[in-house]
Amino acid sequence: MKVSNQPWRRSIYPRCLFLLAFPLLLSLALASTASAQKKKKKDDTSSTTPLTSQVPEEQKIDTSIGEMLGAWQLGDVEKLHAHYADDVDVVNGMWAPPVVGWPNYLMSYQSQRARAQQVRLDRSNTLIRLAPGGQTAWACYQWEFSAVVDGVPTSAFGQTTLIFEKRNDVWLIVHNHTSLVQASQANSPQTPPAPASAPAKP
Repeated sequence: MKVSNQPWRRSIYPRCLFLLAFPLLLSLALASTASAQKKKKKDDTSSTTPLTSQVPEEQKIDTSIGEMLGAWQLGDVEKLHAHYADDVDVVNGMWAPPVVGWPNYLMSYQSQRARAQQVRLDRSNTLIRLAPGGQTAWACYQWEFSAVVDGVPTSAFGQTTLIFEKRNDVWLIVHNHTSLVQASQANSPQTPPAPASAPAKP
């Protein structure tokens, strides 16, 4: 009997030890896997966080103004509209009633932009402020405009105030107030400046 039991004991002991140790090994394996997944998730979230959420709102608005002015100079209506709300109202630098709504602004812009070539507009001294709540902001800046308007080299100086609203996480211009400070035509210094000949300012 002793001889016949020894092989059984030899085969059962390792199995028992394995079965006793298996839950411990499994829990260690699962714990290390869970730990690795948590670490990976933490690393993944830090690496996949959009950079735009880390950019200050003032910087987003400044970038938006730059893109809008670039589109304005190039005559790119689609990109220009991407920065203006459909219900925008615009006060231009001339003695005229406000332009209400994107379609009306677009009509005014296109009719005047068609008369100008070699358009250039430089912005300076930009000031941007966020209103409490972070859904409204305003920006003001000075600008210098130069172009050939109706065949005549023309330059103008002025300032603009923009009011922005954050809609669907995008800053849109809802109000544009532009003031013309000075306009001149290079070829006819004796002629009084004609601000109406310059395109509607952004």
